[in-house]
Amino acid sequence: MIARHPYAISLFAGGLSATGFAPLNLWPLTILMLARWMVLVMRAGSRKAAFFTGWLFGVGHFIIGLNWIAKAFTFQAAMPEWLGYIAVVLLSLYLAVYPALAALAGWWIGRGRPLVLVIALAGAWIVTEWLRSWVFSGFIWNPLGSVALPLGQMAGSGTIIGTYGLSAILIAGAGGLWLLCRKEWRVALPLLLVFAGLALLPQPRATPVSPDQPLITVVQPNIGQQDKWKAGYEDQNLAKLAELTLRADDDPRIIFWPEAAIPDYLETGYPARYYYGRPPEFVRQQLGMLMKPGDMLVLGALKLEFDEAEGRAVGARNSVFAMDSDHQLIGRYDKSHLVPYGEYLPMRPLLSAIGLSRLAPGDFDFWPGPGARSLDLGALGKAGLQVCYEIIFSGQVVDRDNRPDFIFNPSNDAWFGSWGPPQHLAQARLRAIEEGLPVIRSTPTGISAVIDANGAIRSSVPMGQAGRIDSHMPEAKAPTPFALYGNLLPLGLALLLLLSAIAIRVRAR
Repeated sequence: MIARHPYAISLFAGGLSATGFAPLNLWPLTILMLARWMVLVMRAGSRKAAFFTGWLFGVGHFIIGLNWIAKAFTFQAAMPEWLGYIAVVLLSLYLAVYPALAALAGWWIGRGRPLVLVIALAGAWIVTEWLRSWVFSGFIWNPLGSVALPLGQMAGSGTIIGTYGLSAILIAGAGGLWLLCRKEWRVALPLLLVFAGLALLPQPRATPVSPDQPLITVVQPNIGQQDKWKAGYEDQNLAKLAELTLRADDDPRIIFWPEAAIPDYLETGYPARYYYGRPPEFVRQQLGMLMKPGDMLVLGALKLEFDEAEGRAVGARNSVFAMDSDHQLIGRYDKSHLVPYGEYLPMRPLLSAIGLSRLAPGDFDFWPGPGARSLDLGALGKAGLQVCYEIIFSGQVVDRDNRPDFIFNPSNDAWFGSWGPPQHLAQARLRAIEEGLPVIRSTPTGISAVIDANGAIRSSVPMGQAGRIDSHMPEAKAPTPFALYGNLLPLGLALLLLLSAIAIRVRAR
């Protein structure tokens, strides 16, 4: 059957391999399908066949794993969901190039030698995932390493080798299974023992919560995307946020609200017509009434950029503001990693001319910020900020010269269907593990969570529910090796694996 239909089986195996991601978490199926795929790569008769085998695997893998993107299109100028599935397929056709390159490298280095292929494929997968994180602005949603989260101590290895290194461990585990089926015991057992050892060791204990840590409140108002920007809903939405924010005690705390929590502008200095009768002083006073002395409110809101000569807005920033209990803005972070076709339209003049401006809402684009920054919240610590899907970019979420005490990830997962939010949460957990920092998530509809520095979820509010989390901030750990050196470590591992594969091949000649 494999000989007759290798390409169809590769596509099918790729689709099943994606069931190891949240929310299904069927990681054994991922391992089995990777092992099956390796058989197909090994049997490829040429470089072209190896590349195509990897590409088809990737097409199936990404179509299933990214199916939630189709739902996002229903909120984008009321586009039909079927158009969203076309976008999923087109995106998958591109993203599949990366597993195709890994398959080509594995086949070329490991021709006829299964162990060499496994080692080379593990190293090449690290490199191609890293490339996927930045080529054409990058889209590294669902790195293979996120499948490791349920597997005991395995995800904890991310403190050293990062998420891309975890992907290599999963490739090696699948390769060990394949080699075992080939009865190559001597080389299969070491790979399987490493995989099983990491998977069976108990997960790290949750980090302690000290009463000396700042108090926090995380708010999830359950405001759907269809109601977020609807005219006349401003007061109703603010009332939901207020109801979940008010409390009886007077202990100072950090209050976390979601991305784009309010439609109002918080900064002064804009032409009066942009405030729609709600000047920023009034809005900040409203927000301040929800706070106690010493509180800090950290929330998402928009900032406008103006052409001063013409007096009109020419751009916007997706920002996070910190406001104290005296209604003063003490800091702002501007989202750096923007979503193409969501927050800006590449080649806007050309696409607008052919009627495709609806792909990105609005008449102008969002502008990117300068990158990871830490905001000083005074006695309440330093916050690292990552807005929405910025949190998926391993090694890019923290200002290493000004290490924060925690990472705040406000997001708007109301776009993401039922599969997107748990996948987003899983990737936020990986950032906590890599950096040794707690991650706080606040979203309009879920999943909001408090994640400790070991990646454990301490508290959460499920999808589709309104709620709040009250707790102390989990403690940060000392900087992990990954926090110190970033993706130099997994890339170093990739180089070691590729050189080892080449050395084994040369020695066997």
